[in-house]
Amino acid sequence: MPPQPHPAASRRRFHPLRCLALTLLSLIILVGLIILIFYLIVRPSPISYYVDDAHIRNYNLSSSGELTASFDLSLLADNRNRHVSIYYDSLIVAIWYADQMLAFRELPPFHQPKRNATRLVLSAAATATPLLGSVADGLKHDRSAGQVAVEVRARAKIRFKVGVAKTKHYVMRVYCAPVVVRFSPAAGMFQRAFCDVDV
Repeated sequence: MPPQPHPAASRRRFHPLRCLALTLLSLIILVGLIILIFYLIVRPSPISYYVDDAHIRNYNLSSSGELTASFDLSLLADNRNRHVSIYYDSLIVAIWYADQMLAFRELPPFHQPKRNATRLVLSAAATATPLLGSVADGLKHDRSAGQVAVEVRARAKIRFKVGVAKTKHYVMRVYCAPVVVRFSPAAGMFQRAFCDVDV
């Protein structure tokens, strides 16, 4: 009669699926602990944006509804993080009025150090830009008042750097409204506009 396997031996049989599940669970717990420790050490703060100054130069709205103008802006990007710097690989700033984009400007890539407020001074130009009828009428009315309320929108592709490590690319969207833009730099004190930032 052939020998029968001992019951305890059969219970100790290797189960590869159970071993794989335990390994995956251990990895998930380990990654979670690493993320938690990283967050507690770095404690990232949100990025803040403001429009510090804005006015319009060389404004001309033709009888056919084509706009030529330069929108001069001063944006302040505030990175309050003590351990995180930011790489801006692309940044586009656009001027919108009544759901139509009037002008935009693409800025060159740059690196923002930690605990740094970077001032971005730029001019977004509209060159014979055809306008919707309602937009042209609105701008004519605002021109007589000496100022116009616009939206400033920005879209950036950024990476964060902590120590020597860099993250993947993230898309950051900035929305500032209303931004009251003067038709003359000497038309009065500019009121800072605060922006919503989404990363």
